[in-house]
Amino acid sequence: MSTTASGPHFPASAPAAWRRRAVVKITMAEAKIMLRDVAAVFFAFVFPALLLIALGAGMPGFQDEAEELGGLRPVDVYGPVVIGLAIATTAFTVLPAYLALYRETGVLRRLAVTPASPAMLLAGQLVVNVLLATIGSIIALLAAVVLFDVELPGNPAGLALAFVLSTVASFSLGLVIAAVAKNGRVASGIGMVVYFPMLFFAGVWTPGDTMPDGARAVADFTPLGAATEAMADAWVHGDWPSTLHLLVLAGWAVVGGFAAARLFRWE
Repeated sequence: MSTTASGPHFPASAPAAWRRRAVVKITMAEAKIMLRDVAAVFFAFVFPALLLIALGAGMPGFQDEAEELGGLRPVDVYGPVVIGLAIATTAFTVLPAYLALYRETGVLRRLAVTPASPAMLLAGQLVVNVLLATIGSIIALLAAVVLFDVELPGNPAGLALAFVLSTVASFSLGLVIAAVAKNGRVASGIGMVVYFPMLFFAGVWTPGDTMPDGARAVADFTPLGAATEAMADAWVHGDWPSTLHLLVLAGWAVVGGFAAARLFRWE
């Protein structure tokens, strides 16, 4: 019989220091497992920067100033897009598949009867996947700056705020996917169904400034659309992210987190 996420808990006999050490050890073990997954490593670390490099080096006009971008080059505004791509890849494809697979194979159920509870594994998976997204984003940022002479973020604090909210919002939805998927294959399928429309609204194919008005209006209220626009405000324009986009991201984080907490099953 399935149980909700509120069931598992740390045993009372386990001191806080022991639980912290256990979470660290589980996180290290999950990191080792993840690093052996060639596909996960490629799409988290390499693909965002590789896409930027391929477009910057191979697409005609990608390094030319564009009037519709206010005199900026397409490559100048693409950095936030590839950071959004890095977040989405781990949040919607990697994390749900691993968690659903662990539930399918009984890993979470077996952990529930040991001092190392399933919540520890969940924490480890979240830490590892957030690190994957962060490292992939940093690699993409460095590729943009070093290879294409893109300006460093004009408002680093604003970019950091937008990145954190974008990550929380996206991973909350990733946990919802993991919660409703029966197994790893289903989680991967649902993740892809969510992933590709999100990439469109993030501006992977058409950056936000050149997106049709109707599509852009919708994009502003999607997690990845709001994320890339918020990061573009800080990186490209040197401003603080708009209140609208920050509220949208916070809303998705709250709704996704609440839904994941209600729906997530350990068995």
